[in-house]
Amino acid sequence: MKIAISGLNNNENPAPGIGVARSLRKYNLIGLSYDVNESGIYEGLFEKVYLMPFPSIGWEDMKNRLIEIKKNGLDILIPNLDAELPMFIKYQKELKEMGIKTYLPSLEQFEKRDKSKLSKLCEEFGVKYPKTKEVFSLEELYKAVKEIGFPCMIKGNYYKAYKALNIDEAIEYFYKISNEWGFPILVQEVVNGIEINYVGFSVNGELKGGVGIKKLTTTNLGKVWNALSIKNEALLNLADTFCKATSWRGGFEVEAISDGKDIYLIEINPRFPAWVNFATKLGINLPKMLVDTILGKEIKRDLNYPYEKMYIRYVDENVVDFEMYKKLLAKKEL
Repeated sequence: MKIAISGLNNNENPAPGIGVARSLRKYNLIGLSYDVNESGIYEGLFEKVYLMPFPSIGWEDMKNRLIEIKKNGLDILIPNLDAELPMFIKYQKELKEMGIKTYLPSLEQFEKRDKSKLSKLCEEFGVKYPKTKEVFSLEELYKAVKEIGFPCMIKGNYYKAYKALNIDEAIEYFYKISNEWGFPILVQEVVNGIEINYVGFSVNGELKGGVGIKKLTTTNLGKVWNALSIKNEALLNLADTFCKATSWRGGFEVEAISDGKDIYLIEINPRFPAWVNFATKLGINLPKMLVDTILGKEIKRDLNYPYEKMYIRYVDENVVDFEMYKKLLAKKEL
């Protein structure tokens, strides 16, 4: 059995794929990459790595590439990037007909937790949510920051988030994010407090496993660098409510802020986060739960993990033959 995993970037803004791959080391893994410079390609986790067409090019190119890869073995696909998920969700049936198994939410479930629609979901849950405005132009940006005030968060719908202290920074981040990831841009109120996250896996709305953390330090992009495993009943209940309310299928991450009294839901990511291997090291292997679910195995609910264990990300160096890089660039596979 061969499992294909995407999202292999592993720099200061790591994608989830390497965390998923580290959790599934015992399997035969294939890496799907969109860029030869993704450092996770060269970690030795994958028996083969393939360069893929960008999702923006369209399904036919992606489908043809997967058909080529399938000839060498491809049984399960675990996509890990927000930008590619809508395509793979939309064409789940075609993937199944190609003999490639997945376990993904429906498009309706995926869109329900979209950042731009999260306020409506929070109303359903009875959960607090920072005031957020969706903008598509500079004129709308001016109106939004005037209403929300500074500091405020300028966020992309898929990736990137910056704290703006004034209108000049807000405009800079507006262009920076929209030029890379398009619209809408979200302007969000800053809530002071501790950032707490929950990674989980759900089967048709039943939360099967998960781990909660408190972020201790983050990068300039807000990515966790150090964190602590925590017990937080409100966070667990929020994750459980999300799974039930959406009948969620697959991995997810709840991001929230605790001000010591209330929890504010910031966003819900529709896949595992880059720190998912921390949960594995605490005894909750969520990517394996996903694979077992695809294989039709019974999954026991497991929410028990040790608290106050510290997650520490660090920088390492790897030396590989330059021929690997050139081969991947020239032949689109390694």
